[in-house]
Amino acid sequence: MTVDTKAQSQTWTYVDGDWHEGNVPIMGARTHAVWLGSTVFDGARWFEGVAPDLDLHCARVNRSAIALGLKPTMETDEIISLANDGLKKFDGKTAVYIRPMYWAEHGGYMSVPADPESTRFALCLFESPMIEPKGFSVSLSPFRRPTMETMPTDAKAGCLYPNNARAVLEAKKRGFDNCLTRDMLGNICETGTSNIFLVKDGQVITPAGNGSFLTGITRYRVMDLLLGYGFKTKEQTVTMNDVMEADEIFSTGNHSKVVPIIKVEDRELQAGPVAKKARELYWEWAHS
Repeated sequence: MTVDTKAQSQTWTYVDGDWHEGNVPIMGARTHAVWLGSTVFDGARWFEGVAPDLDLHCARVNRSAIALGLKPTMETDEIISLANDGLKKFDGKTAVYIRPMYWAEHGGYMSVPADPESTRFALCLFESPMIEPKGFSVSLSPFRRPTMETMPTDAKAGCLYPNNARAVLEAKKRGFDNCLTRDMLGNICETGTSNIFLVKDGQVITPAGNGSFLTGITRYRVMDLLLGYGFKTKEQTVTMNDVMEADEIFSTGNHSKVVPIIKVEDRELQAGPVAKKARELYWEWAHS
């Protein structure tokens, strides 16, 4: 059996010791991950000849696997080496998404928990252009982020993403590009796809991690770069009122790094100088 990949960008997949071109089949109808969602992944980026923080992304996928009850089968350095080998298969003209992943093939007691001894690994690399940093609009989502007591929020787990997906879809139905999500207490967590920063009176603020969302690798990198440049940065509880009163807002994430938010509900904003500087600092660091 084969999978039609004609509509997809150039893709290379490493699984079971070999590289394969395209979106090759790796799971079956009885695979635990297909049935009960035992998947984790991470995402790094190659662009303009660099793959910033690749090591941290490869290390995190192993931590995510452990958090979900899986058993990592690869060392961090092995994943990094494989990713670098895979990147040589591309022409270097288009940005590449680097996605290591683990999943369980079999279940344990009553089929519900994953059998960690059945953990499998794959590494998928595919062309995925960076979006232009012209900015995007967000609405306030009615859907909430889960707590650590209800979902494995300490892992980059596939089972978390349908909740984000329905939040983004609801926003798009109302004419927005993306959304802002809240925790169970009603405080702002992130967008549907990335972390968020506010700027108010010269201070850079981002929601403090509270177990409801991943405090991302790019988020930490941008915070460190802004702090090193001389900006005052702070992690704190953020409310929707804080968002509506912010001087500027921007997002950080692996897919497109630093992108301004230019509309929140009915409030229009301009792409601000701090977001521009954050993106400049990130690009300078990544190419250094």
